[in-house]
Amino acid sequence: MIAVTLYCIGSLKEKYWREACGEYEKRLGRFCRFSCVELEEYRLPAEPSPAQIQQGLEEEGKRILSRISPKETVAALCIEGKKLTSPQLGSLLEEQAMTGPLALVIGGSYGLSPQVKERARLRLSMSDMTFPHQLARVMLLEQLYRGFMIQSGGKYHK
Repeated sequence: MIAVTLYCIGSLKEKYWREACGEYEKRLGRFCRFSCVELEEYRLPAEPSPAQIQQGLEEEGKRILSRISPKETVAALCIEGKKLTSPQLGSLLEEQAMTGPLALVIGGSYGLSPQVKERARLRLSMSDMTFPHQLARVMLLEQLYRGFMIQSGGKYHK
């Protein structure tokens, strides 16, 4: 059974986001050993300068990279990433199950550091639209579940 770890900057503050993620985490248990690692976001002022934003990205990147195992294949979620259909994601999960653990990374509100993106074997984009990080996490978990269901021949995907 494949190990899938979601590394994300920040925590889910609202109960409804935690419940939604909890539901998909429970469902994912049929298909993988799923875990979520929440890492502290770098505190920035209300109107940060570009240099402050860069410093924040670097610090968050160090936190992420310090937790990722060398054995994990990294997929970074970023705006410039590749868009996949749900069946394509299912195929990626099936292929990854043969090669080792998968690490998915969601950055903070300013994205991911170049170092994290360089570590990633794959860069994924969920959409050209922008979503709150909490919603992006729920959407990613739902898509993981959908991808696993597609690969198992389940009836969830329409």
